[in-house]
Amino acid sequence: MLQSFPVFLLIFCRITSFFVVVPVFSSRSIPLQFKIGLSFFVSMIVFSSGGTGITVPQDLTYVILIIREVLIGLLLGFIGYLMFMTIQTAGSFIDIQIGFAIANVIDPLTGTSAPIFGNFKYMIALTMFVIMNGHHHLLNAIVYSYDWVPIDNIMFFKMLDGSLSDFLVRSFAQSFMLAFQMAAPLVTALFLTDVGLAFLARTAPQYNVFVIGVPLKIIIGLALFLILMPSLAYLFQNLYDIMFESMQNLLVLLKKSP
Repeated sequence: MLQSFPVFLLIFCRITSFFVVVPVFSSRSIPLQFKIGLSFFVSMIVFSSGGTGITVPQDLTYVILIIREVLIGLLLGFIGYLMFMTIQTAGSFIDIQIGFAIANVIDPLTGTSAPIFGNFKYMIALTMFVIMNGHHHLLNAIVYSYDWVPIDNIMFFKMLDGSLSDFLVRSFAQSFMLAFQMAAPLVTALFLTDVGLAFLARTAPQYNVFVIGVPLKIIIGLALFLILMPSLAYLFQNLYDIMFESMQNLLVLLKKSP
């Protein structure tokens, strides 16, 4: 019991920190008791499957082990959260161009202001993610992470040589690029609308482009978004594939060297 309980606490720390930031499970609409209970039962499954024969030092180095496990869970969940935030970033680009940026709403999931288009697309993406059983893949990711990154891993050495920070910077750059690609069709169309309004202002000065432009850009933006709505499933599917691939690359990076 004295040997097994510290190992179980380390497993519980990694899984709990993963559920704190990962999409779907980190939602404020999910009760805290459910998150703790789910973390406990998943930890029991992981411990019973491969943690019974592990021993850890029970001195001050145990605090370092807890910090290391918490960091691994947070990093793994942060990669999934970062890829989901590309949807809201793309919505921010669209809102700035269409004129909705001045009317940001409060996101009930995060408690912060969120763009209108970004919030709407995030709700669609979250629904499709659950329909595609993406939350099952997230559970698989944290459970099978112990096959790649066991408790006696060398994460701090990866932090010292800069490989981990380089991976996080590249993941952030990739998420920003994906957000710009998702918003590119609508942003380009609205930019061309601005160019057309500029020509209208030069050729027919009697028209007030400031009065005409605002409803015109809203109508064009909503119409194009309605036309492009069927393609969101394909875009989100690619985004989920990239998200799981990035999580796998993180586990490969943190994998203990033989």
